[in-house]
Amino acid sequence: MVAHSTIPSASQACSLVQTIQWLKDPIGYMEKAAERYGDIFVGTISLKMDELVFVNHPEAVQQMLTRDRQEFSAPREVNKMLSMLFGDMSVLMLEGDRHQKRRQLLMPPFHGERMKTYGELIIELTQKVFDAIPQDSHFFAHSTMQNISLQVVIETVFGLYEEERCQKLKQLLTTWLESCHSLWQWDLSPPSSWGKSIGLRQQIDELLYAEISARRVRPDPKCTDILSLLMSATDETGNGLSDGELRDELLTLLFAGHETTATAMAWSLYWTHYLPQVREKLLQELSDLGSNASPVEIAKLPYLTAVCQESLRIYPVMMLTLARKVEKPVELMGYHLEPGTVLAGCIYLIHQREDIYPDPKQFKPERFLKKQFSPYEFIPFGGGSRRCIGDALAQFEMKLVMATILSNYELTLANAAPEKPKRRGITLAPATGVKMVMKRRQINPHKSS
Repeated sequence: MVAHSTIPSASQACSLVQTIQWLKDPIGYMEKAAERYGDIFVGTISLKMDELVFVNHPEAVQQMLTRDRQEFSAPREVNKMLSMLFGDMSVLMLEGDRHQKRRQLLMPPFHGERMKTYGELIIELTQKVFDAIPQDSHFFAHSTMQNISLQVVIETVFGLYEEERCQKLKQLLTTWLESCHSLWQWDLSPPSSWGKSIGLRQQIDELLYAEISARRVRPDPKCTDILSLLMSATDETGNGLSDGELRDELLTLLFAGHETTATAMAWSLYWTHYLPQVREKLLQELSDLGSNASPVEIAKLPYLTAVCQESLRIYPVMMLTLARKVEKPVELMGYHLEPGTVLAGCIYLIHQREDIYPDPKQFKPERFLKKQFSPYEFIPFGGGSRRCIGDALAQFEMKLVMATILSNYELTLANAAPEKPKRRGITLAPATGVKMVMKRRQINPHKSS
């Protein structure tokens, strides 16, 4: 194969026009470019970054995310923004051996036996939130799922149950997360937006450092929340995380573990009610499981798993992988890439490939029952050494929340029109928030608790 030097451009429009197109209609922007140029193309999504190379071929994305870091690294421009949000010591900011060692410290709380501990809590919090919705009233699934996921994060990450501290942290986090979303329109947002976000983060910092300090003084080995586990974790040399490192990781977990999971659950709730046959099949699977199933047994249900996976496929919450920058000349997809070139794997376009997912615009959970997709064909949580640490917990939460709602409440969509995706910060969220009506009655003898 003869390597080319010039990657096709997504648009002949100027950078400002392309940036506006991306901000207003990212799906249209990506689909038009992919239809015309295929597996790799150059686009502009921000005036404050260089041109970005979109890559939507699974094998190419795998190369990009798994090659030696001397060939690909994290671009400084993206790191700078993430640093302002999460701090310099978050796992997202680290490279090389430091990154690998930090991941090893962070992984245990999100896998294995710890998951069982979180299962009953997730079910209990879901029932608590839905029991508070008045019968025959309207509610928005997206904001309701945000409420659930935020409470799950606070109790699983922090182990906070005391009402006053919980409410204060929830209020600050909700406001801060909303301000963060506006910052991802960074070309168009006023400087005051950054000041507001930083001010909110400083208030959150005070709460986090106070909690860390209190636990340093009075450690409790019986605590199973993620903060306690991280505070007790040590590397091979016996060193643990500093207060600053703990704070940065907590902020990252709060941001990544709240909004993304809530959006994915809102999409799942939409599809199971927009397509009655999907909902009925799920109810039958839950009923067949019986009334005394454990959270782990519920999470293993094949059709429930397939529904959640298809929700993550058709409208992945994150449209792009974390960006990578070329450090020395490399070849990818038949093109020579020079140092300084910035690339990102396009999760949305990979999930819409007709050669991998026939009828990609159709919601078909059965496709996940018939085929095992590779980690770079189905990539909602990124890939390589940068794959989301909390992916197992996120999927566990999705399945338990969906099972709990479907087993105990009858809901209907308030609007017959299809729900469309809309860019919300760096995510794809339901444009109208999925407006629903609570009928509140148990429609199935199966109880998910």
